[in-house]
Amino acid sequence: MSVSGMKKQLHKASQLLNERLMGAEGTKMDEDFLRMEKSVAVIHSLLLELLSRTTEFLQPNPAYRAKLSMLNTMSRIRGQGRCTGYPQTEGMLGDCMSLYGEELGAASEFGGALSGVGDALQQVGQARDALDVNVKRTFIDPLQDLHDTELKEIRFQLKKLNGRRLDFDYKKRRKGKVPVGEMRQAWDKFMTSKELAERSMFVLLQNDMDRLSRLAAMVAALLDFHRNAHRILQGLHGNLQARLTAASNRPGRRFRPKRIRVRSEHNGSIGFFHQPSITSAAASGEPVTVLPSRPGSPVSCYADSKLVLDQPCCRAMYSFHSNHEGELGFSEGDLIVLTCQVDANWYEGSLGGRSGLFPVSYVDVLVPLPLP
Repeated sequence: MSVSGMKKQLHKASQLLNERLMGAEGTKMDEDFLRMEKSVAVIHSLLLELLSRTTEFLQPNPAYRAKLSMLNTMSRIRGQGRCTGYPQTEGMLGDCMSLYGEELGAASEFGGALSGVGDALQQVGQARDALDVNVKRTFIDPLQDLHDTELKEIRFQLKKLNGRRLDFDYKKRRKGKVPVGEMRQAWDKFMTSKELAERSMFVLLQNDMDRLSRLAAMVAALLDFHRNAHRILQGLHGNLQARLTAASNRPGRRFRPKRIRVRSEHNGSIGFFHQPSITSAAASGEPVTVLPSRPGSPVSCYADSKLVLDQPCCRAMYSFHSNHEGELGFSEGDLIVLTCQVDANWYEGSLGGRSGLFPVSYVDVLVPLPLP
């Protein structure tokens, strides 16, 4: 810094101290200028907080934001040019549901529903990623550019204007000791700076159309995200309702203890008996008896029925009501003697003097039909 420049800085500091400590009055700006200066200060504070709050709204986890910023910076340094995306909470929950849905398998109705919900939530997470990109491109970046260019320039001009005002007021206070030409030059510089700052603030404050369009673009991006999320979740809701309806219409199944294979100690023949529930046996107090099998024949014996089954038969898992002539109706738990198998879906059998056709899926075969 030159000697004249250093002297000018000392003069400005002297004038500022005089105003702050001694109560001296400097040159006052007009009301319009002060009003615009106050509005510019509000916009500056607004942009600082608005940009921060918008980022927090889109990416609420500060630890993840810091990690992503570091990773993206390292990628740029390495020249990779790739950006790591923010892990959306919907996508993370969807990944968890899809993983366990696959482990439960397609045979599980709940597992299939979990996989469907997981896929839908992953789609919502992708829609939120698109929201991040749209809001950054149409709202955050333009406002950040406004803060870094126009507002920065205006703040620089206001700072320069304040310095020239202090220089002019110092020379005015030392009237008679400062040449008139130097006073005139200080005044001209002060007025030039005032006009430049005033013009820049006027242009900024009059350009509401551009900022309104940025705000509208952000709302449009939000609307697009919620519309997509609504469409995805609406389809998911319909799918779950269909699954609920199918599950409620499915015939109920009762627990059936497994048959145990037993070899007779006397003649070596093989038979089966029904393993009763411990609670039901204890409650009834009845001993469970294993009925002997007939030599040389595969026999299914059930303790609860107290019957020896030595011919092809089955037990009804669900009740079946005959709707057509030739069908055999029965109740859950009935023992039905098998006559033959008509096709892959129907058996023919008899029960209590009645005979007819019934579905294969409604019964559990105890003693199978002989092979043809």
